[in-house]
Amino acid sequence: MPSVYIKTYGCQMNERDSEAVAAQLLARGYVLAKSEQTADVILLNTCSVRDFAEQKAIGKMTNLAVETRRHRPHVVLGFMGCMAQSRGQGLIDQLPDVDLVLGTQKFHRTAEHLDDLLAGRKDKVVDVAEEAGSQGAIREHLLAGSGRKSVSAFVSIMQGCNQHCTFCIVPFTRGEERSRTIPDIVTECRELVAQGVREITLLGQIVTSFGKRDLPTVEGRSPFVQLLDAVHEIEGLQRLRFTSPHPKGYGDDLVEAYARLPKLVESAHIPVQSGSDRILKLMHRGYTRERFLEIIGKLRQVQPGMGLCTDIIVGFPGETEADFEETLSLVRAARFDQAYIFKYSPRKDTPAADLPDQVPQAVKEERNQRLLELINQMAAEQFGACVGQVEEILVEGPSKKNPVRLTGRTRSNKIVVFEGSDRHLGQVIKLRIVRAGSFTLYGDPAIINLD
Repeated sequence: MPSVYIKTYGCQMNERDSEAVAAQLLARGYVLAKSEQTADVILLNTCSVRDFAEQKAIGKMTNLAVETRRHRPHVVLGFMGCMAQSRGQGLIDQLPDVDLVLGTQKFHRTAEHLDDLLAGRKDKVVDVAEEAGSQGAIREHLLAGSGRKSVSAFVSIMQGCNQHCTFCIVPFTRGEERSRTIPDIVTECRELVAQGVREITLLGQIVTSFGKRDLPTVEGRSPFVQLLDAVHEIEGLQRLRFTSPHPKGYGDDLVEAYARLPKLVESAHIPVQSGSDRILKLMHRGYTRERFLEIIGKLRQVQPGMGLCTDIIVGFPGETEADFEETLSLVRAARFDQAYIFKYSPRKDTPAADLPDQVPQAVKEERNQRLLELINQMAAEQFGACVGQVEEILVEGPSKKNPVRLTGRTRSNKIVVFEGSDRHLGQVIKLRIVRAGSFTLYGDPAIINLD
């Protein structure tokens, strides 16, 4: 049977999409190749959030085309995902050796298109059209039959985004918000738990916007909180997470859910993007720094051990040194455990690309470095405060850097490495933290399951 290799760029949504496509192809009789050198089909699942991600994928495909056409001309080459959606036929015009371009609403069509290409029924396929119902069309998970047992899984609850931040191309590549139904999502989650999954992360471009068009607020609870309630009731599920929300979605009902639902872990990834009200307005974010810090304060009031992560853009058009200092001061006030920092990258057809006062690259680089140093300092303090504490860990598997050791995550989403055995896999255990490294904690193996 044909073998497939999928390389993924970008966010957790893309990781989930790749996993679903892989599972779909396995069910169709394909096998997963261990490397691109042995694959009959090579698919790149792409990201368009930054120009660097697009250029990286194009560079990779260019090299693959040269190599495969010289030595293995039968190999099918394809782009999937956000860049495929935005560029469409232009990718084949630029790289004629590419055989398949598959958009974000067409992942469930992957197998049928590959069947046609491999059988010679079609020479090229470009499929980037909108498709009604696509948000619930692909539910496969790469768990059963893949040679590994996962204790955690991502479940996509919606597609698209209506926020239209001025820097972001996602509403164009993922389309308007389309939510699945609560019963459909709960059924998928229940099936995963039956397969041994103990932690589920609900995924959406803006998960807190779930169901806004379709479902009413009930007893003061938004559709998203109603979904959290429903998934929380699944027997056997031990942990519940979600990503990525929008600060505007943190109403009191969601804050209260952290105190009310024990399976909803004390962890929140809330993108702030900037600490300057002026820049936030230019970004069309819809909140102020005061409101953002108010949300952080409320979350820590209900859960003092709340783990906080964020996204920040440096060098947005018009960002002055004073604006950047506002971002630094917000980071100091919020005391994030971790932050993903991005140098602003103009995206075609987004309003920010045409704004005046574009920030020079050298200034972006310098601000990026200063912010990174501050984030590292804050994180070292936050992680260091865990030393000596007893933390509850969900054991995920071998450590990536040292397979002899095991790794897991705390409820606040901090990675913990420790020495254990296979019997601990998938277990929720308690460890005393004895050391803190760079964004990693180390647990004492002698105190496993400490009461």
